[in-house]
Amino acid sequence: MNPYIESEILELKEKYTDTITKEIVSFLNGAGGSIIIGVKDNGTVVGVDKVDEVLRKISDIITTQIEPNPQDEISSELKFDDGKTLIVTHINKGRHHIYCQKKYGFSSTGCTIRIGTTCKEMTPEQIKIRYEKKFIDNEYMLKKKSNSSDLSFRELKIYYSEKNYHLEDKSFETNLNLRNESGEYNLLAELLSDKNNIPFIFVKFQGQNKASISERSDYGYGCILTTYGKIKNRLQAENICISDTTVRPRKDTYLFDFDCVNEAILNALVHNDWTITEPQISLFHDRLDILSHGGLPGGMTKEQFFDGISRPRNATLMRIFLNMGLTEHTGHGIPTIVEKYGKDVFEIESNYIRCTIPFEQVVIDQIDNKNVGLNVGLNVGLNKTEKKVIELLIENPSLTSIELSEKIGVTKRTIERTFRSLQEKKMIERIGSKRDGIWIVVR
Repeated sequence: MNPYIESEILELKEKYTDTITKEIVSFLNGAGGSIIIGVKDNGTVVGVDKVDEVLRKISDIITTQIEPNPQDEISSELKFDDGKTLIVTHINKGRHHIYCQKKYGFSSTGCTIRIGTTCKEMTPEQIKIRYEKKFIDNEYMLKKKSNSSDLSFRELKIYYSEKNYHLEDKSFETNLNLRNESGEYNLLAELLSDKNNIPFIFVKFQGQNKASISERSDYGYGCILTTYGKIKNRLQAENICISDTTVRPRKDTYLFDFDCVNEAILNALVHNDWTITEPQISLFHDRLDILSHGGLPGGMTKEQFFDGISRPRNATLMRIFLNMGLTEHTGHGIPTIVEKYGKDVFEIESNYIRCTIPFEQVVIDQIDNKNVGLNVGLNVGLNKTEKKVIELLIENPSLTSIELSEKIGVTKRTIERTFRSLQEKKMIERIGSKRDGIWIVVR
């Protein structure tokens, strides 16, 4: 009787190949099993040449090519059959929720599982569920009690509804882990609620340092998804574009790469240690600073960070951003930023990560020139109220008609007429909705 028959827990290999990495990962993610090198698929024993070299390669795979490190789960031994040497590698069911080949990360290519006698790629949904479980037990924001026990989630439910998710009133709090073990609302619930006490400050400085603040706006105190939308709209408004029409096709140059800035913002929101304080965004004349607190998640190296290995501090919050289609597990955002601006834009310390996006000098120069022209032009073709509205909107684009009427000393109706007049003169544009949008001065 042939003692060597492939099964769900046994893989036969005639000789060593690099595919053994995938097979080890499959067993770790499955029920465990063994790999025998030196036996053909039909059970014929052929033995292994260069045993020491093969053992060295297997050891290298275990220590350097699989994430997380599975050294404690794997052992190899020599077996002798019919005068030939076999290498048997035993793989336990992994103690961690999910394993992957480092070079592919937590993707379907990188995450495989043993089904029957073959290695199958895991689906994105399988990866998502397991990946979150990997961190959720240690996710402190789920344990920390909310500062308020009276929370509502109308906006959150609308966001999910728009993405065609149906949230059951009785179960959505449990499914989204909004309560701690004691049944109280946690910090995550507070972040996602319609109203909370969590600010999100956007500060705009006049120069290249913090000597002079031109604007301080707060986009917080509500659902973090709404906060993100407001910040995104604001930065889109700040991303001035100049066009070179002397070439064909026309060349557009933006103040900054918006995709990179968006990735930096998302990274700051998802990976911030909210038990310390909220992230901070500072806009200077020549750069944008995005500061998140908490440093790198436990066990993560700078190399893994730059390679895009995603290890979220707040796994459940990441899942919600994933559901909204805002981010991915793959961590591609960091490599995207590095490819555009280099690693030096990141300052990584034990208690914070700062991402500094430099602005395009040619756009800065153009802004400076146009600002001079704008200030002179305020006295041309505009009445007193229009001039004052322009001046105030340059300082703070978020000002409402009521706030402007109070500052200028005119009625709200006068301000609304002024808005229409300035729009007709193409002096201002509205970015975003009536409720959450901002006014920008066309430069």
